[in-house]
Amino acid sequence: MPDIVVHLVASAAYLGLAWHFLNTRWRRHASAAGTAAQPGLAAWERAALLAPLALHGWTIYQSLFASSELRLGFALALSATLWLGVALYWLESLFVHLDGLEPMVLAGAAVACALPPVFPGLVSPQGFGNAAFTLHVLLFVLAYGVLTIAILHVALMAYLERDLHYSRQPGAAPLLRLPTLPPLLTMERLLFRLILVSFLLMTAALVLGVAVSETTFGRPFRFDHKNVFSLLAWLTLAILLVGRFFYGWRGRTALKWTMAAFLFLMLAYVGRSFVLEVLLGRS
Repeated sequence: MPDIVVHLVASAAYLGLAWHFLNTRWRRHASAAGTAAQPGLAAWERAALLAPLALHGWTIYQSLFASSELRLGFALALSATLWLGVALYWLESLFVHLDGLEPMVLAGAAVACALPPVFPGLVSPQGFGNAAFTLHVLLFVLAYGVLTIAILHVALMAYLERDLHYSRQPGAAPLLRLPTLPPLLTMERLLFRLILVSFLLMTAALVLGVAVSETTFGRPFRFDHKNVFSLLAWLTLAILLVGRFFYGWRGRTALKWTMAAFLFLMLAYVGRSFVLEVLLGRS
């Protein structure tokens, strides 16, 4: 099966599942006038998610490890990020009911999975045949993916907090009817678990990056655009975790620091690659 066909099949499967969850979790919930729906994924839904997830993962493996050249670009980074997002959602849903996330996560994965054939990215000369460099990139992509799911948690937490405040007003109705979500404190614990995982992955990527830079360029750290913003993202997460552990940071403070780290990490690689490949047309 040609590579582009695999991308399209996986993307179409994601879209079909996103449409299914939109109808069964959002629209049906909105029209059910208070009727409680059975939370969680059905067995067939859980199995159906594995098919596009496996195809999507195969395309990423081919791009990173099985290709004759390593192409790094915003499309591959987004594709790997959303793949990890779906995988994390699937795993988290085994323990916590996360109804309401499916249409957003799967629609994003459908778009991201279809992008690499259109925007294949720039060839990385130092990455060719360099397993350490490939692992360094993969760790950063994984860290970015985990942080992307944390941002989805941030968005839902902001909505829950806004809805909780708004619902106290007489005669107020929710701005958007979502399925039943976990309590705000549960969402917060999940958020910091994701932040810790992202921080550890980023730490490993930075340490490996220092070793690769020393070997390739003769110095452990280069003050270029990517490295500076990556370091800022790492420092932001470090400060957030210290603030959480010692000062009990939570709520809007945690949301702002998470958003800042996400933006720094996006500017470090995905944003730069998007400008080079799409806006400037470099290949």
